[in-house]
Amino acid sequence: MDQTHASSPLAGAVHDLATEVVLALRSGDHLATVCGAAGIDEENRTGIAAVRVIGADLLLPSVLHGRHPHPGDVAVLDRAVREFPPKPDAPAATAWSHWHMISTLQRIAPPSPGAPGAYEEPDAAWLEEAPWQAFTHQLSVLAPLAVPASPSAVQRAAANRAVDLSRGFVRAVRRRDWLQAAGAGRWLAAVGGEPATLGLERGLDFVELMGGHDPRVTLQVRAARLMAEARAR
Repeated sequence: MDQTHASSPLAGAVHDLATEVVLALRSGDHLATVCGAAGIDEENRTGIAAVRVIGADLLLPSVLHGRHPHPGDVAVLDRAVREFPPKPDAPAATAWSHWHMISTLQRIAPPSPGAPGAYEEPDAAWLEEAPWQAFTHQLSVLAPLAVPASPSAVQRAAANRAVDLSRGFVRAVRRRDWLQAAGAGRWLAAVGGEPATLGLERGLDFVELMGGHDPRVTLQVRAARLMAEARAR
C-alpha cells in the first residue's frame, strides 16, 4: 500500500482501489479483478471499507464497457453492502450510495444466496430545493450514480439542473477543488445540457492535469470521457 498518498490505511486502500479502477477503465479488461490487483478480498476489512467508499464504481469498467464483471469484484462489493448498511440517521448521500450499489449488483450480476432484496429508492426532493453550490457538492459525492444505465431521481435532478451543475463545475475549478469539479463534470457528461460556452472537454483536461495525482479525480474524468464518447457516437 502506498502510504505516500495516504494518511491512514483506509485512505491508502481507497487510493490503491481507485488506481486499479482507472487502469481497468483505460484497458477495458473485464477479465482482470480490480480488487485482486489492489490486494483486497472478502476477508480484508480495511479493503471492504475502501470498497464502500468507492461504491458501485468498483464495477464501473464493466458497466461502461458493457462486459461481465469479475466474480471476485462482485463478491467484494456484495460484502461491502452487507457490512456497511446505512444507519437510520445516515446522510441522504449515504443512503443513495447504498441504493446504487444494490441496484448495480442486481442489474449486472446474478444475486448471491442471502443477497439483499429490493431496496427502495431514497427521497431526492431535497435536491430540487438545494442552492446550486450545495447541489453541486452533493452531486459530486454521488458521482458513481452518473452512469447511463442507472436511471434515478438523482439523475433526473442532474438533468433538470444542468446549468446549476455547470456553474458548480466552474466554481469548483476556481476553488481548485478538483474532486468536486471532476464529479460535476462526470454528471454533465452523463446527462448533457451544459452551455456550449462551458468548454467541458477542455475543462476536464485541465481538471485532470491539476488534480490527476488523486486517482479518484482521474477516475471521474475517465468516466466522463467514456460517456461523452458514447453520446457522440
